[in-house]
Amino acid sequence: MNDFPQMLASKLEDYIELRRSLGYAFRKQAATLRVFLRYVEDSETMGPLTQDMAIAFALSADGSGNCRARRYAVLRRFAEYLSVYDTRTETLDPHVLPRSRAVTPPRILNDVELAALMTESRHVSPHSEQRGQTLETLVGLLASTGLRSGEALRLDRADVDLVEGVLQVRRTKFRKDRLVPVHATTLNALRAYALVRDSAFPISRCQAFFVSLRGSRLSSAALYTAFHKACALAGLEGNSARAMRPHDLRHRFVVARLAAWHRENLDVQALLPLLATYLGHVRYSDTAYYVTGTAELLGLVAQRAFGEGGVS
Repeated sequence: MNDFPQMLASKLEDYIELRRSLGYAFRKQAATLRVFLRYVEDSETMGPLTQDMAIAFALSADGSGNCRARRYAVLRRFAEYLSVYDTRTETLDPHVLPRSRAVTPPRILNDVELAALMTESRHVSPHSEQRGQTLETLVGLLASTGLRSGEALRLDRADVDLVEGVLQVRRTKFRKDRLVPVHATTLNALRAYALVRDSAFPISRCQAFFVSLRGSRLSSAALYTAFHKACALAGLEGNSARAMRPHDLRHRFVVARLAAWHRENLDVQALLPLLATYLGHVRYSDTAYYVTGTAELLGLVAQRAFGEGGVS
């Protein structure tokens, strides 16, 4: 009798609970470990967890080399825990499948490109007005607030104040809640979406603000699929080294806000703490990661530093 999968399942859930008790959200890592469990069950391996098994699992993933490296890294740390209970567990080499540190720069859309993306978002599903308006509203929300896509998808109806225009963002990356006020135009878009959603589902099937075609909470996978389709329809996929991500809109928000402050001749350094708080960052350096030197932003900074006539 093969008891390895049963033992693995038990220890895997214990490990996930342990990591979460230490304050980690541990969502993606937990999903990876559960995929590994299904991999072990499907392959009917007798165990133990070995270097060869870990590499085979990592390489079975579709996607980039970094995706496979992340899989391996999650499994390597779990193996350290598992070895306490199953001494046959091999120590996994930390130098196998290293991650590339080269970071592809985000795609910062200009106003015309963003408008095209929102327009085409309405057309991702010709037979469903609700699906198109869901994506259009989400794209507009991410671009106008800089929310992480996961934060937007986790919004419940009670978290969205359609009167005052304030979002209650819960379970953020740093496990803190925050209030995010939205612009009047964003509030109007949220109200319009809520009307379409409630017309499609007069009796709500879940507490989520953004829902799928079935009325359940919209998933990250569904968002990414629809987003990439809208990008293709808007002609935004052919000019970039990699596909756009919803997260690129968070970068755009930071760049657009800094550019606006420079145009208004405001004290940007004094305002950075406010921006960091709005984004839900613990350190200002986290916000600096999102500052991409677009031509417009660099031009505005140079203009303020050297005056209209340039360097004298």
